[in-house]
Amino acid sequence: MPFWRVMIFFRAMADKDKASGMKSAYELALERLEKQGIDRPREEGLSDEMKEQVAEIRRQTEAKLAELEILHRDSQRKAVDPVKRQEAEDNYVRERRRMEDDRDRKIAKLRTLTP
Repeated sequence: MPFWRVMIFFRAMADKDKASGMKSAYELALERLEKQGIDRPREEGLSDEMKEQVAEIRRQTEAKLAELEILHRDSQRKAVDPVKRQEAEDNYVRERRRMEDDRDRKIAKLRTLTP
């Protein structure tokens, strides 16, 4: 059978599947959430003011993270003892996670305040 006939067949089958009510993975996931009693995510999104507040929270956190990274690199460069280097690395990772969690918590709180 010629290649072009195979392609026409597969296109026809694909069109038939779409017409028969095929759903995207997103639609299927939303249906599963509803079956579990979980509300659909809001479609309206955030207001411009809320978006600006979220952006400001992210900017502040990124600035703090950049400062933390600069101080960490400087301390790593100066440290000679491998144990102290590892302690400094562990503290850096812990502090970075704390800042990121704090940022996420602030954004989540802000989003729950939206009507």
